[in-house]
Amino acid sequence: MSKEIKGILLSRLIVLFSIILVPIAIFLIYNFAGFDLWFSNDQKLEILIMNIICPIVFSVSWVFFLILFAERFSNTLDDFDKKISVVPSRLKFFYGINAVYILFIFIFPLITPVVAILSFASFAWRLTTFKKKRWEDDTKIAVTTWVMMGLFALLPIFCSVVVLPKYFILADFLWNDIWLEYLDLLFSVSYSLFTALAIGSLIILVYNSGISEYEQIFAEPTEKRSYWNVRILELFLFGFFLILDLYQFGVIEFFYILGFIIIIITSVVNFFRGKSKYRGFKSHFVGYIIAVVFIGSNVLFSTGVISEFLKVWSLVISAVLYIFVLFYTFLRLD
Repeated sequence: MSKEIKGILLSRLIVLFSIILVPIAIFLIYNFAGFDLWFSNDQKLEILIMNIICPIVFSVSWVFFLILFAERFSNTLDDFDKKISVVPSRLKFFYGINAVYILFIFIFPLITPVVAILSFASFAWRLTTFKKKRWEDDTKIAVTTWVMMGLFALLPIFCSVVVLPKYFILADFLWNDIWLEYLDLLFSVSYSLFTALAIGSLIILVYNSGISEYEQIFAEPTEKRSYWNVRILELFLFGFFLILDLYQFGVIEFFYILGFIIIIITSVVNFFRGKSKYRGFKSHFVGYIIAVVFIGSNVLFSTGVISEFLKVWSLVISAVLYIFVLFYTFLRLD
């Protein structure tokens, strides 16, 4: 069942915001990252290529790509959410942000040239074949179409050759000066949010003797209730735990351990109650694999038994797993 906000599918809302925000992000990157031309010192040529042509080419390409596969992206997000439904909310939040950051630093820049070339080639295809009403298996593609596709692809290929070497400099800056710098703060926010949600999850579980909405995706319409009072409590607890963490009060470790124990109990109870109570209750094997990896990493982080170096690489591996499942879902979607 797709999540909704006032009747609007959340997945489609995310895709819509992506269509708006991705071009804005590309223009901001190219105008504030300080890219320069590696083959010329001409200032005017640099501004023309780096600040105007490249962001336009890549923005148009992504907008076209997102619109073309809008429904598929939306369905991918829904299916992906089902696959990781057994992962506790706090872990979804933390590792989700981590995965988005890794995606933005390393994967997004590398696939952007591919998206741009395919998009511009597709423009040429559509311009030269829009009069074609029927396509058969043995239909031959005109030479003109192939030539136009090649010509249209030259511009994004040029932009990619110009920009790609500079992306590695940007990735190094984002990783060392921003990501690692604020990683501890993200941990604090994530732990505080998780502990607050864990307590709220336990209250809901006891209150309705059913399935906590934080850990499972399935519930009958008649079981839906409003828990605004629990939401307010969670918000208060989140702020309380975050203050304890930021000011390094020792008692916060007790609350974190308590939250971790609670989430294990609620996850186990939710699973067995869901299997026995609802015929349509579903769990996904891949979701449990992700949950094991995430929770296992969480235990290692919280106990401090791994070094800072291994801690960072554990985050990278977890993010790669997250991204792999997302891409796999997109490619395998019916």
